[in-house]
Amino acid sequence: MKKVLFIALCIFAFSCTAQEKPNIVLLFSDDAGYADFGFHGSKIMKTPNLDKLAKQGVRFSQAYVSDPTCGPSRAGLITGKYQQRFGFEENNVPGFMSAVSAVDNREMGVPVEEVTIADYLKKQGYATSFYGKWHLGGDDRFHPTKRGFDEFYGFRGGARSYFPYSDAPASELDLMERGFGNFVEPEKYLTDALAKESVDFIERTAKASKPFFTILSFNAVHTPMDATEDDLNQFPDLQGKRKTVAAMTLALDRACGKVLDKLKELGIEDNTIVIFTNDNGGPTDKNAGVNYPLSGTKSSHLEGGIRVPFLMKWPGKLQPNTVYDYPISTLDLLPTFYAAAGGNEKELKDIDGVNLMPYINGINEDRPHKTLFWKKDARGVIRKGDWKLIRYPDRPAELYNIPNDISEINNVVADHPEMVRELFKELFAWELTLERPRWMLKKSFEKVDIDRMDKYRDQSKYLNGESKK
Repeated sequence: MKKVLFIALCIFAFSCTAQEKPNIVLLFSDDAGYADFGFHGSKIMKTPNLDKLAKQGVRFSQAYVSDPTCGPSRAGLITGKYQQRFGFEENNVPGFMSAVSAVDNREMGVPVEEVTIADYLKKQGYATSFYGKWHLGGDDRFHPTKRGFDEFYGFRGGARSYFPYSDAPASELDLMERGFGNFVEPEKYLTDALAKESVDFIERTAKASKPFFTILSFNAVHTPMDATEDDLNQFPDLQGKRKTVAAMTLALDRACGKVLDKLKELGIEDNTIVIFTNDNGGPTDKNAGVNYPLSGTKSSHLEGGIRVPFLMKWPGKLQPNTVYDYPISTLDLLPTFYAAAGGNEKELKDIDGVNLMPYINGINEDRPHKTLFWKKDARGVIRKGDWKLIRYPDRPAELYNIPNDISEINNVVADHPEMVRELFKELFAWELTLERPRWMLKKSFEKVDIDRMDKYRDQSKYLNGESKK
C-alpha cells in the first residue's frame, strides 16, 4: 500500500511540475517608427501597455527584419528563411500593378511548397489563427487557411481603410474576410476589431485546454491615416500626420493591452510567449513615423529601414526588464517557437533563422548570427559582426561600424579597403545561392526608394519638431 501511495505521489508531483506547451502570441505592427514607443524613449507617443510588456520581458536592441518593406519582410518571417531564396525579393503583393513580370497581381505570393510557421506548429498540436493584414498572396491557394492557419479574419492585400467600407473598394483584396470567402466588414475601428477577434480566439481555445498560436497582424500604423476622434483628442499639441500617427499608435497599444489583459484574466499569461515587433522601419514621408537615432526610412537598407522594435516575454524562462544586445532577426521566430513547442529543431529543413532561447539565457554566449544579408535588385547589404556594408546602384558602397555609429554618419569605406573587398565577395557568394525574383518592379521605383532614403536620412530633425507637422 505504501509503495502504491509513493508511486501515486510521484505521478502527481510530475504532473504538477511538467511544463505544458506554451501558448504563443505574436503582436505585429506595420510601418511603426523605431522611436515611436515609450520603451524606446518617446515622450510624445502613449504606449503604456507595450511599455509594461518591455519591463516584463526582454527588449532586443538590435532586432532586424529580412527586408525594409512589408510583403518581403512578412515572407521571411513566416518561413524562417531569406525570402529571396524563393524569389520573393521585390515589393509588394498582391495588386502592386507596377510590377514587371510574367507573375502578376494575385499570382504573386509565397510559393505553396514553402512550409510556414503555422504548418510547423500545427504538427505540435497547436490551434492556429491569423488576424489582420496578410499580404503574402491574393490568390486562393495562398490563403491563410491553406497555409497552416485554422482561423482567419483579415484582408489579403497590403492596406485598407480602418473604418468599414460602405461602398466596394477598388479591390476585393482590401475587404475583410472571415475564414475563406466570407467577406464581413468590421463593426468598429479596425485596430480594435482585430483585438476583439484575437481575444475571442484566445478565450475559446484556452477553455478547450489546447495550446494556441495567434498572429495579430495589425495594419496600424500603415496608411491610410485613419484615427478616431477620441484618440485624436488625446494629442492636442500635435498637428497633421504626426497627430494622426500618435492616435493610431495609441489604438495599437490599446489593442495589444486587450490581448495581454485577457491572458492574465484567464490565468495563462505565465505559460504564454508574447512577442511584439514590427515589419520594417517607419516611412517618415508617408505616416510621419520617426526612426531616430537610426537613419533612413522604410524601403532603405539603412538601420531605420531594417531595424525594428522587438519585445519578448516568457515568464519563468526569460529574465524580466533586460536587454539583449546582439543582432537577431525575425527569421528566428519560426525556430524559436517550434523549439518552445517541443519540436525537434533537427526537423527544421532549409531555414536561416535560429532558436533564440539558448542565446538569450546565456547558455550559448556566441552571437545568434555572425552574418546577416539583405538584397533588393542591385542593392545589397551584409552585416558581419559589427560591420555593415551597403552596396548601391548609383553611388560607391558605404561601410559602418554599427555599435560605434548607430546613425550611420561616418562612412569609413576608404579606411578599410581589404575589409570592403572581402565583404563584397561574401555578399556576392550569398547572392549566388538565391532564386531569380519571381516578379520585379519598374526601375523607376528604385529611384523613388533612393530619393526617399536621401531626403529622410537624418531623422534627428523630425524628432526635434518638424515631425509635428
